[in-house]
Order: sequence, then C-alpha cells, then structure tokens
Amino acid sequence: MPDLLLELLTEEIPARMQARAAEDLCRLVGEALKPIAHGTPQGFHGPRRIGLVMQVAARADTAAKEERGPRVNAPEAALAGFLKKHGVEREALTQQGDFWVLVKPGSSMEAASLITGALPDILWNFPWPKSMRWGQSGFLWVRPLQRILCLLDGAVVPFSLARGDDAAHGLASGNVTEGHRVHGPGEIIVTDHVAQLRARHVIVDAAERAALIRDGITQLAAAEGLEIVPDEGLLAEVAGLVEWPVPLLGRIDDAFMDLPAEVMRTSMRVNQRYFALRQPDGPAAARFAVVANIAATDGGAALVAGNERVLRARLSDARFFWDQDRRAGLESFLPKLDGVVFHAKLGTQGQRVARLERLARMLAPMLGADPNTAARAAKLCKADLASGMVGEFPELQGVMGGYYAAGEGAVIAGAIAQHYRPMGPGDAVPSEAVAATVALADKIDQLVGFFDVDEKPTGSGDPFALRRAALGVIRILREGALRLPLRDVLPHHLTYVRMTRATLSAEAMAPAEEIVAELLAFLFDRLRVQLRAEGARADIITAAIGDDDDILRVLARAEALRALVETDAGAALLAACKRAQNILRAEAKKGFAAGAPEASAFATEQEAALHAAILAARDAAAAQLAAEDFSAAMTSLAALRGPLDAFFDGVLVNDPTHRDNRLRLLSALVDAMHQVADLSKIEA
Repeated sequence: MPDLLLELLTEEIPARMQARAAEDLCRLVGEALKPIAHGTPQGFHGPRRIGLVMQVAARADTAAKEERGPRVNAPEAALAGFLKKHGVEREALTQQGDFWVLVKPGSSMEAASLITGALPDILWNFPWPKSMRWGQSGFLWVRPLQRILCLLDGAVVPFSLARGDDAAHGLASGNVTEGHRVHGPGEIIVTDHVAQLRARHVIVDAAERAALIRDGITQLAAAEGLEIVPDEGLLAEVAGLVEWPVPLLGRIDDAFMDLPAEVMRTSMRVNQRYFALRQPDGPAAARFAVVANIAATDGGAALVAGNERVLRARLSDARFFWDQDRRAGLESFLPKLDGVVFHAKLGTQGQRVARLERLARMLAPMLGADPNTAARAAKLCKADLASGMVGEFPELQGVMGGYYAAGEGAVIAGAIAQHYRPMGPGDAVPSEAVAATVALADKIDQLVGFFDVDEKPTGSGDPFALRRAALGVIRILREGALRLPLRDVLPHHLTYVRMTRATLSAEAMAPAEEIVAELLAFLFDRLRVQLRAEGARADIITAAIGDDDDILRVLARAEALRALVETDAGAALLAACKRAQNILRAEAKKGFAAGAPEASAFATEQEAALHAAILAARDAAAAQLAAEDFSAAMTSLAALRGPLDAFFDGVLVNDPTHRDNRLRLLSALVDAMHQVADLSKIEA
C-alpha cells in the first residue's frame, strides 16, 4: 500500500496553533482523498512544520452506473433538461423499456492525480485562526510558507500553488525539507523523513519532544533532590517551541524566595516559559528549568546565565507589585471596583460585590457558616482585581486576594483564595464552610445574572463559562454533602439582581418563574452529564430528578432506584407499573378521569389484596420518604410486586361492569410509585 507524506515547512508557527492545524490538515486531506484512503491520516506538528502520513490505494476506481431519465413519450423539455444536467447529447442515451437511460462508464484515477488536484485548494483555504500575506501574492498562511514536501511512495506528487496571475511565491511540491536552523541547516532530499530529520537535530513527533522535556527536567531536578511542579499546558507549549529540546537548570536569587510561590511560578511561566521546581515536601525551590533549542558547546552555561538575568528583572517587577499592593491593603481596592464593568447589562464589579455579600449572608446559615464572616469574605473576594499584581497577572486573581487578606484571619483569607474553585474537573472544591459559601455565591450570581440577561450557553459557545459554574455548584454541594433549597435561593437572588439591573436596562424581562425553571433545568442537566460520565444510567437519573431541587436528595433517590430496578423483583415491578401506565394513558384519551377506587365495589380477592397493598406501601413509603430513607421506601414499594402480578393474572381490567373502578385502582398504584420517582422515564 503506497504511503503519502506531506510536510509544510513554515516560519515559526505559534505553539498554541500547531496541534489544531495538524488535526485540520488530517481532516481536510482525509476527506479529499477518501476514495483512496486506507486508515486515518497521522499528523505531526512542530515549530516550523505541520504534516501527515497516510496509507492510500494506488488508484481510485468507480464502477459504471445507469441513470434513468424521462419516459420515452415525455415532453421534449423534460428530455432536454436531463441531457443538460448530465452534459451529454441525445446519442448517449439508450432506450430501456419505456424510459431513456444514460449509462455512465466507470472511471479510474491514479492516486497521484487525485492528490495533485486536491491539495492546492486545501492549502489556499486552510483554516488558520490568524493568517498573513507576504510579498505580492494573495496566498494566506499563518507565517510565510517556505517549502512543500509531498511524496507518494518516495516519488514527488507534483502540484503548484500558482493561480492565474498569482504565482503564490513560486511554491510547488518537491522532495526537499530542512533540518534544525543551527545544528542542521540546508536542504535534505527526503528518503527517510523521520530518521533524516533526527540526524539533523529535529524531533518530528510532538509527544516525543514533550517526553524528552519532562524526563530531562525530572532527572536534572532529582539530581539536586528536587521535583518539577506539574504543568501539562506549559509542557505542551514548550514542546511546540523547540525542535531539539535541551533542558537546563538555572538558579533563582535568594532575595526573591520570600515571594509567594504562585507569583514566582506565574511570572516564570507567563513571561519566560520556565518550569518551576519545588522541594519534595512542597516549598518552592530556588531553581528553575529552561528548555533550549540548541545543544550549546559550553553545556548551556551562557544560556543559563542569560536566563537568570532575565528572571531577576521579571521577579523584581513582581516584587514591586507585591510590596505596593500590601502597603495599600486589600480593602483599599474596593472603591476602584465601581469603575470596572462586569457586564454591560449587569453593572460594575462593585455592584456585583454587593450582590455577593448579600447572597453569601443568606446562604451561610443553610451551609453551616457564620453569616458575618461569609459576608465579609464575599465583600473582599473581588478586591484583588484592582491590585497591581492581578493587573499584571490576571491568572492570580483570588490567589493574591488570599495573601492580601492575611490580616482578616485564616478563614476569610482561605475563602477569598478558594472562591473561584473548582476551576476544572481535577481541581479540588472548597471544603471549609465559609469558603464553600462564598464559592457558591460567586457561581450562583454568575448563573442567575447571565440567564436573566439572556446570555445562556448555546451548542456552539459558552463565553461566560456557565457550564463550568453549574458543575462547580454541583460539585461543591455533592462533595461537601451540603443541602441547598435551590427553588428558594434562585428566585430570591434573581429579585435582587433585577433591582441592580433596573438602573441599567429598561428592556423587557422574562418572567422570573421562567428564568428559575430554566436555571434548574440547566443545573440538573449538568448533573445528568456528570453522573453519566461516572457510569450512571441516564434514564434513572431523569426519573429521580422529577421536580426536586435538592441535589443530595436526588442523588440518594437515584441510587435507591438503581438498586431496585437492577433486581429481578424490581424489574418485574417496573414492567407491571409501566403496563398500568400504558393502560391509563390509553383510557385517558377516551375520557377516563382518575379518582379514588371504591373498596366496596371490588369483585375479586385480587383487587382487594392489591388495594390493601397499595395503601400499606403508600403510607410506609411516604413516612420513609419524609425521613429521606429512600432504600426503605423502595423496599416498601417492592412489596407491591406479588399483589400486582396476581391482579394482572386474574382480573380483566376492561370488564365493562368494573372497568372504571379497576382503572382507578391502577391509578392509585401509579400515584404510590410516583412518590419516589417518575417511573415512566425508566427504560425497560
């Protein structure tokens, strides 16, 4: 099977764009070459090149086929239209029975011809996030494109990017690439792409470069009794900046070691792409790792010295902000928030802080936190947005507030530092009561406000990270085993949000009940997503939610319901209950109105026995549900299986004499079951 190799050699591509570009190239080429493709294209990317390799067939063959046209006696206009559509003359048609038929012969195209025809359009229309022109050509690329390597089984697949009068810089495919700018400059006539580039100090595979960086820094750090601070995002970025990674260690001046570790890590990461190191027990180490793109003859000594000088300047800037902010004090930043817009329809950060303070005070008693402490933490939680350090490094919002609030006590400082959590699936949730209260207030205000101004997530975007906020609410409540009556909290806060909105917007507002219903549906949809990711059955989750607004209660109900339906008795009970629901649904269309069954009208022992079992199970389950003992409630309902089976085996429901009373008996059964969950949502 022939192998296709395509490489696009370019001036330095931004690291953040490389992986997506390789994916797009594989997707577009794979679609264009589908008639000859065998397997999926395998992409590669680096600072100066993106490309792919894929197996293809030697040629694309299509079988002959027939297209039936109009009837022989059809109007002449119909025949003319058919001929025009297919671009043929009348002589090309044959008559088969009452119809004209066009026989299209099969075709065969060599793989090279298909590739030659497809690639120029793909490259002219490549979807870079940002592109540039250079010279006189209209051809766009992320950075100037220098060479196109395109080989099929070692032979050049010839094509040019020229279009009409646009020579596109004379770019045409060939069999030449280039190695490392310093260690392997000059042309390489390709016969073994990966091996030849490695010999010229280029590692083609990004995953291999990342592994070399990780392993190299780990070994250097371990030699000094240190370890690397994990940072997969930085690792991927640096792997996109170097073709021949050479990890080196530098030293941080002791004068900066009293800066918060987060400040040093962020300054090194954001400004210089350095890796932070730490002691095995956690404190920051006075060392950093830098990854060079060359193997220097002096072992990297000059490189390290230069980077140490740069880092001193960067950390001096950070020192200035740290000292200046601490002298000012956290509360001094609050007035500045009145001039910072949070959202055009939701006011300033100052107005938002007022909402958070009020909401935290309301939530605190429900979550076991002191209201005054929670309100104070909420008042200060956004103050660091106006600080010099966060202005320089927005990534440190919250973190710096926690440091600057040290004089407020550990509880308030911790709540401020943690109120953005969880930031993602792997991030821990705040566990202390005040911290959890402020974090929930932050996320609930975000959700309520943006839903009220109709900035809800769509299938194509979530610019205000509302899905993450909803998952944050769910995780804090789940992992902290916290009870929160959302049906009370959401409308209460919505009212206050609208009080602040009244001065900002005169636009019509949706009914509050509609907004609250949408918010609850959104939150529980996120809960469903999370539980499904954990392996739970979607139908059981939906059945357990019903109209409940307590996440912990829904989770307990779902677990008890799962345990029931996964037993033989539970599955049989569910099937019988669904049978009853189907009967009632059909009869309702005929005008049947539910009501209480009359015990005196029962004509069989099975009816009386089922009625007695329903009353006993209903009352027992009601008491158990009130105590939130869902497992016991399920056990009580499971006792209905025997009487229900006997009823369906021995009683004719549609007996005209007793039909309505028997339907009411089944309705009582369904009502008893629905106390626990909406069983109609559960799949058989």
